[in-house]
Order: sequence, then C-alpha cells, then structure tokens
Amino acid sequence: MVRLNAVADGLSPTFLAKVEYFNPGSSVKDRIALKMVEDAEAAGILKPGGTIIEGTSGNTGMGLALAAAVKGYNCIFTTTDKQSPEKINMLRALGAEVRVCPTNVEPEDPRSYYSVAKRLAKEIPNAWYPNQYDNLSNRQAHYETTGPEIWAQTEGRLTHFVAGMGTGGTITGTARYLKEKNPAIQVIGVDTVGSVYTKLFETGVFDKGEIAPYLTEGIGEDILPANIDLSVIDAVVPCPDREAFLTTRVLARREGLFVGGSCGAAVWGAMHHARLASLGPEALVVVLLPDSGSRYVSKIYNDDWMHGHGFLDETTTMKALDVINRKPERKPVLVTVDRSATVRQAVGVMQREGISQLPVSDGMELVGSLTELRILNRLLENPANQEASVSAIMDAPFPVITPDVRLDHISKLLNKNTSAVIVMLSDNRSDILTRGDLMHVLSNLEPEDA
Repeated sequence: MVRLNAVADGLSPTFLAKVEYFNPGSSVKDRIALKMVEDAEAAGILKPGGTIIEGTSGNTGMGLALAAAVKGYNCIFTTTDKQSPEKINMLRALGAEVRVCPTNVEPEDPRSYYSVAKRLAKEIPNAWYPNQYDNLSNRQAHYETTGPEIWAQTEGRLTHFVAGMGTGGTITGTARYLKEKNPAIQVIGVDTVGSVYTKLFETGVFDKGEIAPYLTEGIGEDILPANIDLSVIDAVVPCPDREAFLTTRVLARREGLFVGGSCGAAVWGAMHHARLASLGPEALVVVLLPDSGSRYVSKIYNDDWMHGHGFLDETTTMKALDVINRKPERKPVLVTVDRSATVRQAVGVMQREGISQLPVSDGMELVGSLTELRILNRLLENPANQEASVSAIMDAPFPVITPDVRLDHISKLLNKNTSAVIVMLSDNRSDILTRGDLMHVLSNLEPEDA
C-alpha cells in the first residue's frame, strides 16, 4: 500500500494505492493466471505439453507466459492492435506466439481477438483456452488473495474500494470478500468512455450503441463477461482516455508511481467520486493500480504519441526555451547585481532595467536573489537598510534549470517563495523566467492551442 499525496491535494479522504506491479509479471493479472492454470491442471483440462491459447490485452498473457515457462507449456496469445508494442514484445520474449487482431470489429467477428483465440483452441491439438472473461477462477483468485490482503493491510478500516472494470474478476472477487467482512464498504467501478458497463450499471440495459473506440487498455468491455457481478458494485465512474493518461503521467511525476493507463483511470475515478460524494476525512479509499508503466513507454509516456492523439496541448508540451522565445522583451544578457553592492544600488538596477527580481552574483557564480517584495519589507523594517550590502538581505538563489524543462515543471518551481528561475542556455549564457513571463505566454496562446 502506498499513500497518495500530491494527486489528492485538496481532498479530505485518505487515499491508498494497492500497487500491483510488484508481482513477478508486473501486474495484477499474475494472480488470475496462476489460479486458472492450477485449477485447469487439477481438473485435467490442461495436460503436459499442452498449448495455452488466450485473448489478452497483454497482462494476463504475461502471467500465463511466466507460468507456462516454469511448467513447460506452449503459449499463443491474441491481442488487439491498440495494445502497446512493449506488451507484445515482452510476450514474445517469453517464447509466446502473438497474433495481433483489429480492435474496431464486433466481438463475434471472426477477425476479433476473442474469435481468433477460440478458433485456434479448437484447431490445435491438446490446447487449452483459459477464457479469462468467463473463467470464474479469475474472480476467485481475487477473493482468495487481493481481498484478504487489502483487509489486512488497512486493518479493516477501509471505507471505499476503487478498481477498473475489465473482465470483472478483480473488482468482483475483491468486492465480494470485502463486503463479507463489512457490508458498508462502498465499491466504485471505473469504466472507460466507449464501454458498455456504465449504461448497463445505470439502466440494466446492454446497449451496443454505447460501444465506441477507446485507447485505455485493460478496462471497459464490449461484451458481458461471466466474471462481472454488478450487484457488488455501488457506483460506476466513466473515465475518458485523456483524463486517464494525464493522471497516469501525474502519478509518475508527482507520486513516483510508474504505472499504466488503467491505473491513471482508477485514480482519476477515485478522486472524481470523492468530490461527487463529498467524502470527508473519515473516508479511507483504496485504489487498485493494476500494472507497470514499462508497458506504455511508447504511448502514454511518449509526448509525440500523446500530442498526436490530442491528449497534450501546448501548455503541457512547451519547454523553458519556448517561453523565453515568446517573452515580450528579451535582455541580451542576464542582469545581475554583485553581492557587495548596496540595496540602494540594487534598487537602481531594478528600476533602470524595469525588472522586479534580480539574481545576486559573486563573480561568475549566482549566490542569491532579490525581489521587490523582499527589499520593500527590509526597508519598512528600517529605512537605513538601503545602505546595507545586498548580501545582508538576499534570499537563496533562484532555481537553475535547462532549456528543455517543461512548463508544467516550471510552474511547480514558481511557488510563493520562488518568483523566478534561471535558464542555463548554450555558450554559458543565461536567461530568467518569472511568473509574469508564464502568464504572458499562456494568456497569448491561440484558443486552439490552449
């Protein structure tokens, strides 16, 4: 369990992440893969030398491939063309054969990854089709492991459990266990826009008209798996791709959690529900994070891919050098004041240059900083401070960054105690960026870019 801090800023509940990338295959699906294999072996369905054939978004395939490598089975996996190359390459690295099928076809279409897996299982001798969607060992694995772990790790104090809805095994199995322990626990399912689950939960109607393409992997469905039990779910939150992916990137950059897109969706859904339900400080919300970000490096963590799909706008891709080049006025050199100068002299420099903050130098080194507010406060304390040396009243130096630092990171540096950052350019040149510079750039973006 990892407590979420930065992403939960401003919300009253305690949010804990159940981080599943510590499993051998780096995902929650390791749990069901081993359970399905061992149950099939016990039932005599999976025989020595057999071939495991499964339709997978990648994570279940990884768990099955690991089990197969240890137990001596062959593997063939079908997946969709929306899955990341990392997932496909990792499956092949474990010796599995992977067949990529089109995403935007009906489940009954012979080209769908469901249909191809079923056909291969019939055609290939001594093959076993786990069918994670309808194989109830899926949800049983979570009833036996995930649920008890969460209950023990929170000492039974959790009030809400949040998880994505894909095959339904994770949320159903875990919810059944937790509700047996405490029926008051609220279970929140996170769906994706383009899936059938949200309308099905709200109306009881399986509406194929809800089905639409989406990019979030591992959650949402266009079929109704046997593993899903909507009766143990108290609310469903649909999460658009953009919110899922941007939250995923925030989890990496601000929480140190390098996770996948469905993890971002789950966290966004948890925060969204907390706001809608006005959850207070007494709430303890557990959010399950299914997998690792290593499988999405070429997609969610790739700025070009994100920008190409319209998930990043200019305010998130812009870098320090871009802001410098858009400043209304640029000084040929960075204006500084020597630490031995008087406050009066520093004020003169600021007035002459029309600036409100000033780096303090000692030779070639930046050793401090001055701002109008800092100087004003010291002069109000004692007007005689105007003859004091700059070194006597200066603050710490402004943070120094490189030209490729992104705007969102710069904005975090510019807080109530830091009014500017120094950008180290080529040829030993430097420039300065202030809150005002960022405000100027953002307020002058074209509407389609903002």
